[in-house]
Amino acid sequence: MAAQASSKFQGWLGKSPDSANGKMEWGEYEPKKWTEDDVDIEISHCGICGSDLHTLRSGWRPTPYPCVVGHEIVGKAVRVGSNVKHVRVGDRVGVGAQARTCHQSSCPECGNGNETYCSNERIHTYGSVYPNGEGKSYGGYADYNRTNGNWVFKIPDGLESAIAAPMLCGGITVYSPLRQNGCGPGKTVGIVGVGGLGHFGILFAKALGADKVVGISRKADKRDDALNLGADEYIATDEDKDWPARHARTLDIIISTVSSEKIPLSGYLSLLKTRGTYIQVGIPDGGNLPAINAFILVSKGIKVSGSATGAPWEIREMLQLAADKKIKPWVQERPLKDANQAIVDMENGKARYRYVLANENFGKH
Repeated sequence: MAAQASSKFQGWLGKSPDSANGKMEWGEYEPKKWTEDDVDIEISHCGICGSDLHTLRSGWRPTPYPCVVGHEIVGKAVRVGSNVKHVRVGDRVGVGAQARTCHQSSCPECGNGNETYCSNERIHTYGSVYPNGEGKSYGGYADYNRTNGNWVFKIPDGLESAIAAPMLCGGITVYSPLRQNGCGPGKTVGIVGVGGLGHFGILFAKALGADKVVGISRKADKRDDALNLGADEYIATDEDKDWPARHARTLDIIISTVSSEKIPLSGYLSLLKTRGTYIQVGIPDGGNLPAINAFILVSKGIKVSGSATGAPWEIREMLQLAADKKIKPWVQERPLKDANQAIVDMENGKARYRYVLANENFGKH
């Protein structure tokens, strides 16, 4: 049990869709009811994710306001439930996009290492309502977070907190589908969207040993960044003439991080080799994607799929790989007090490539 038995939970509250326009309000809130399966974390860093903006504006589904967003959390465990055995008070820990699943061995997902897709109970780190009157989940634009211990991860010593934080959603969202689809030696990989998620895609595809990694974006202005991140080639779909034909059948795996229903999907699919796989991880508001012509699928035997974040074992594996390989995402730290301006800058595409909020009050509570 922690030396600190209770904490004052305060954070940036989104109270309406307009909060996505830099109008969150700092205030106190009541976290979920404490159980001995939980961990309380004093937050030092929290990455800003595109999901935060979708949720603040109720873009994916109605948000249960008030809501504190942020699911790339790193900090210090200050209270640890008696049922949690892998974390101790004082440990540096992190939380990603999920806060609880059923965790039952009889569950088809939880019992087989696919907890991310649990159909019995899937509580997100923010914006979810717990069953049985336990309360709501609140995220990391705050001083403290309370999360089920199964989704709290020790941060390896080799990773700085500001580096580790955005890996807990942005990193794992691309690491998992790369890992699950055999990224490694002998594979060529395309990453659509060179941004917060996409730059992680390039970094992890190279770290996993892919023979060739291709950055794909609309404009040529990110070409140099993609190459500096480790990409071997770059395609600017708005500017490179006849790119679908010129690069046809060159990629084994494509990860699309773009959240738009206007993507040139048929063009992307033309880049796949026979039996290649396209995985969509970006989710536009409303969830719609362009129609797919069946002939595109059957002519090369390609697969089109999707992926969410990642299971606990994948997150631990990813963090250790990042520490071992000294992976350095491109992050820009912003003060927690400036969160409203930071989300506006994020929406306007100014991040290169991940903003991380640093809590100026960490250690002072």
